[in-house]
Amino acid sequence: MNAPPASSGFQSPSAVHSAEMPFQTLINGMSGTIGKSLEGVSTWQVLLALVLVTVTYDQFKYIYNKGSIAGDKFKIPFMGPFMQSVNPKFEEYSAKWASGPLSCVSVFHKFVVIASTRDLARKVFNSPAYVSPCVVDVAKKILRPENWVFLDGRKHVEYRKGLNNLFNRKALAMYLPGQEAIYDTYFKQFLEYTKDGKPRQYMGAFRDINCAVSLRTFCGHWISDEAVADISENYYKITAALELVNFPIIIPFTKTWYGKKCADFVLGTFADCARKSRVAMAAGQEPTCTMDQWIKSMIDSKAEVEGVEGKKSQIRDFSDHEISMTIFTFLFASQDASSSASTWQFQILANRPDVLEKVREEQLRVRGGDPYKRLDLDMIDQMVYTRAVVKEQLRYRPPVIMVPYECKKSFNVTPEYRVPKGAMIIPTTYPALHDPEVYVDPESFNPDRWLDGGEAEAAHKNWLVFGTGPHVCLGQHYAIMNFMAMIGKASLFLDWEHHPTEKSEEIKVFATIFPQDDCYLTFTERLPLEKAAN
Repeated sequence: MNAPPASSGFQSPSAVHSAEMPFQTLINGMSGTIGKSLEGVSTWQVLLALVLVTVTYDQFKYIYNKGSIAGDKFKIPFMGPFMQSVNPKFEEYSAKWASGPLSCVSVFHKFVVIASTRDLARKVFNSPAYVSPCVVDVAKKILRPENWVFLDGRKHVEYRKGLNNLFNRKALAMYLPGQEAIYDTYFKQFLEYTKDGKPRQYMGAFRDINCAVSLRTFCGHWISDEAVADISENYYKITAALELVNFPIIIPFTKTWYGKKCADFVLGTFADCARKSRVAMAAGQEPTCTMDQWIKSMIDSKAEVEGVEGKKSQIRDFSDHEISMTIFTFLFASQDASSSASTWQFQILANRPDVLEKVREEQLRVRGGDPYKRLDLDMIDQMVYTRAVVKEQLRYRPPVIMVPYECKKSFNVTPEYRVPKGAMIIPTTYPALHDPEVYVDPESFNPDRWLDGGEAEAAHKNWLVFGTGPHVCLGQHYAIMNFMAMIGKASLFLDWEHHPTEKSEEIKVFATIFPQDDCYLTFTERLPLEKAAN
């Protein structure tokens, strides 16, 4: 056979292959070179080299992300300060806040920036374009990723529009009778716990009473006594699962696994309550709880536009699942914070009989001298000193000391420092509430600072107890009212004594903050009219 003429453009197959696949040729060549280089190298040596490369990358990434802000010079490989974070200490948080306006840690894959000043904390709270609430990595698996607390922008606004009527004055008045009934029941239990005169730890009891108050307020009589008891007993598992540092995946028989099981039960219970409430509200029954109020507002809003062409309902129709998830976040937001506040309130008032006596005098006065008169909002409005006591306790021992957010995109939190996308940024509340430039002697408990002439009410920028910005706590007025009502009634019908230990004033961090010894108290019955006469 004759060879084709040169003008035909024919090339050998090997030449065409090499021209069309230069990358593969290069890789093949490199593979051969690497193969010869690895001759005699053991698997262990290869693994060791990979570990060293990974550790080096992890270290350099931490140093790069850290930049000029405060933090450890080097990171413990991979895990960072994980073991330290498993059992967090308040003193270690304080040291971080004091180390600089911005500081950082890196735990496993998560880089965390801590914003310690009032202005930086407010900037984070008010930057929804850059950050969104995240709680912790596992939170979306437990609270559900579609939960409203993780939404922002138009979807978040739409949700809040549907929730605005749940904590207005009319709703707050509706909740009071049920709350007072819970106080009556649990105060009898408080007396029973220490009828032998021996002090016991009451932190758990305060968790129980606040869980019962929340569940009855949110779900009314649609939730059974058995479900209330079960949720109250097991809710701490959800708290443990949502600690700041935890495994980001759910592994059987770990904290996150138990938390998820408990959360599933709570969500199912709330969805069942929503179904019952929807039937009752559609039948024209009057609302008695948050769920009823929400569903009735949907029905009323829909009725207002029915038959009106082109007009849309102000409140969209939320499903039972959406209602369940939202009520769960109300419980999540209120349970640990309320338990913390109540524990500190009872401990502090026992230690300050002068303050407790002023609360008692005011409580009898606003009731017109009748301690058995049932609570209403007009009475709450007149409790000026009791409100000052509650607000000072929330300033002095704020339940929530930090609120985790995640950066949706790189965020110039200061002109000099940019938080990388995907990092967690945590605005803190405690330093702002203990700022000596704003509060006189901030480490002392002084309700008078909230009365006329005091400095506290004017310091609204430092009042970060309930956050600020688009995710500010919806139920802040409800929470303060609940604390006022609880200690007000307790002051009339109970005497209690604090039995301090060396750890009573030390702060334990368990999602929120508590006395390290869980608050040793004894309670005895008080007959208010006889005490007043004496």
